[in-house]
Amino acid sequence: MSKGKVLVVGSNATRIEIQGGDTGPTGQYLNETVVPAMALVDAGYAIVLATPNGTKPHIDPVSDVAQHFDDNDAAYRHGRAFFDDYPAMNDVRTLRSVLVGGLDSYAGVFVPGGQAPVVDLMQDADLGEILRHFHSRQKPTALLCHGPIASLAALPRAKEYRAALIAGDVSKSSELAKGWQYAGYKMTVFSGSEEKPIEEQVLHGKLYFTMPDALGMAGGEVTTNPVDFSPNVIVDRELITGQNPRSDHPLAAKLVEALDRAIVSA
Repeated sequence: MSKGKVLVVGSNATRIEIQGGDTGPTGQYLNETVVPAMALVDAGYAIVLATPNGTKPHIDPVSDVAQHFDDNDAAYRHGRAFFDDYPAMNDVRTLRSVLVGGLDSYAGVFVPGGQAPVVDLMQDADLGEILRHFHSRQKPTALLCHGPIASLAALPRAKEYRAALIAGDVSKSSELAKGWQYAGYKMTVFSGSEEKPIEEQVLHGKLYFTMPDALGMAGGEVTTNPVDFSPNVIVDRELITGQNPRSDHPLAAKLVEALDRAIVSA
């Protein structure tokens, strides 16, 4: 018998804007998606995958390698098979349908990274409504790597906030950042120095803003590990954030712990 349902929110983005008006390839990271999802299933939770348009997330090819599974080929193949074949990973819903169906039956929510959430999720109105629900009820809310940027969807005018960041309009961004539910929360996210090799080797261009700056301007108390790609997870109230791909297992453990505690205290 399942302990409860956890909503897994995926992105549908395949391209991301870079300075100069061009775009680069992007997607969701495989390990960041499946490692926490498999941990939830192993711990007795049912997962429900939802994306903005109701199709499976696009996996960034640079993540579709054993390197992101500690160079363990068996672990990589197991994770890939889970993404390809596990029933819940193929019964994808739209975020809107999840809202219409009601959120009270969900024990928590998880948003994996890869740069894709920077494109669609951080400005998705339906996700904003979902996050405000979980925040108001203090239900475990976990976001990994670039995933924490999706928390900005909870802003009253998230789409305009993102546009102001891209335009470099600091004054307008600061004004639009007001009213964020997670202002004052301690959190982490993919750092600017960790982004550099992606910009140089994959995007061949620079992003318009860094993840720490975008969260910090909205009031997040953002800290990142000075050692790039070293695991780092921060828990503050219901919010659980992980900094980078190597934070996948530690974040999964913290999420399961939080969900289990909620069951005991219910």
